[in-house]
Formats: sequence, structure tokens, C-alpha cells
Amino acid sequence: MQIRVGYELIYDCPQPTPMLLMLNIHHARAGDIVVPDRLVTDPAIPVRSYRDAFGNWCSRIVAPAGRLRLHSTGVVNDSGEPNTVVLSDPQHAVQDLPDECLVFLLGSRYCETDRLSEIAWSLFGTSPPGAARVQAICDYVHHHIVFGYENARSTRTAWEAFNEGAGVCRDYAHLAVAFCRCMNIPARYCTGYLGDIGMPPPYGPMDFAAWFEAYVGGRWQTFDPRNNMPRIGRVLIARGRDATDVAISNTFGPNTLASFKVWTDEIGAGDEAFAAVEAPALASTA
Repeated sequence: MQIRVGYELIYDCPQPTPMLLMLNIHHARAGDIVVPDRLVTDPAIPVRSYRDAFGNWCSRIVAPAGRLRLHSTGVVNDSGEPNTVVLSDPQHAVQDLPDECLVFLLGSRYCETDRLSEIAWSLFGTSPPGAARVQAICDYVHHHIVFGYENARSTRTAWEAFNEGAGVCRDYAHLAVAFCRCMNIPARYCTGYLGDIGMPPPYGPMDFAAWFEAYVGGRWQTFDPRNNMPRIGRVLIARGRDATDVAISNTFGPNTLASFKVWTDEIGAGDEAFAAVEAPALASTA
């Protein structure tokens, strides 16, 4: 199957404002990209790309004074299969972990392992180690937090999500990541596209989604405490220690986000010409 993904962000800036953007499909899905999700700016301004310390594709711009529209539409191939977890996959002793996993055992801005360690061990200390323990964490977080966009708060940490019992997908991910790290399981925060493909209506408003990956069984496996069920069409944008590392934009000056739209949907029979029509157009907007 093919999935169309994209976004439109509109900013109002009273003065020229530097921005760091993280909006491109992750290079791990590069081989699946049919139509590149190139960043387009209106008005046209210079865009410089780089890869950060976690391997995410990023862009640097200076937004001009006034209104700036950032948008993109891309197409990716997808297996159409839901992500699955092998619950029998074992947990690794800390001394046996690859070096690159160690940073994902440590506390971070939104994942306070020091404050949650005792709670984590009291909740999950008797659960089977490995992927089964990660799933037990997801089950707990899924039922502990009440989802609602009215509960969104950009400063909420895992500790606060645990105590408040409310939040959005990033809060589910932060709390599960923190619990995994407390249990000596490397866990990294992920953001990307996740639509309602294969799900029955009604559908909620579209947004970027948050989930996480845990290192068990010698590989990184995907877990999603917000949905807590296999889902189709997950398209990764970025990975990091927590939401700090994968913010879609960091702005260095006053600004107002005037409009925010995200879309992701399966391309059906009526959309077959999309890739052929759009690919040349997008290729000319570098």
C-alpha cells in the first residue's frame, strides 16, 4: 500500500526569526519514499539541511517578518502490516548492551527516572523481564492516563503525567519511556505520522503522533502505550531521548503559530496518478 503524508504550518513573526525544523521522514524509511516530502516555504526562503546527533533530518531557516507558510506532501510505500511485538524477546543485562543504547537508560528533561524508579520497581518488579515487561508497562500507562486534547500541556513531564493521570500521546510515551529506563530497559521517544488506516470511525483530529522504541531481544521494537494495539501505517520522523530532541520546530524569537494541519491517509484507486503528477512538481521546489 501507499500512504500520503504531509503538513501545513503557518507562522506569524513580527521580526526575522531563526527556526530549527524536524519535519522530514526519517532516513530509516528512505527506501520506501515514492514522493519526497520536501519542505516548501511561502514565501520562498533559503533552507539548509543537516542531520542531528540522533540521526534525524533537520532544516534551518530564518523566517521573515510577516506570515510564513511551511508545507509538504509526500508518499511512502508501506507493508500494510501492523507493527507487532515478540513478547518472548529477552531483556539484556546492562553490561551486555551496545554502547549506543546506554544514553537511553538515563533520565532526561521529560523522563525523571530518579523520581519514578521506586514506583516502577514496585509496579513491574515481578513482571517477566524483556518485551513482556515493556508490554506490562504499556498496559499500565494506557489505563492510568486519560487521553484528551484539553489535557495537553507542553511542559508536562512523566512524573507529572503519573500524578495527574491525564495527557496526550506524548505523555503516554514519556511515562512509559521513564518506567522502562527505571527497569534497565533502553527506551527512546519517537514521533511521526500515524493515521486511522484500518480503524473504524469516528476519527479524531489529525496530529503528529508519539510512541517509543525499547531495546529487547537484540533489536529496537515499537511500543505504543497511547493506542496499545497493533496499528497500520506508522511513518517515523524522528527519535530521541524525549520530546525535547524531536520537536517539530524550535523558534528563536517571538512568533505565533496561526495554523497547524497534518494529514496521513492511504492512497486508493482514485489516487493512482498522485505520485506521477506530484513527484516532478515537488522535485522542482528545492
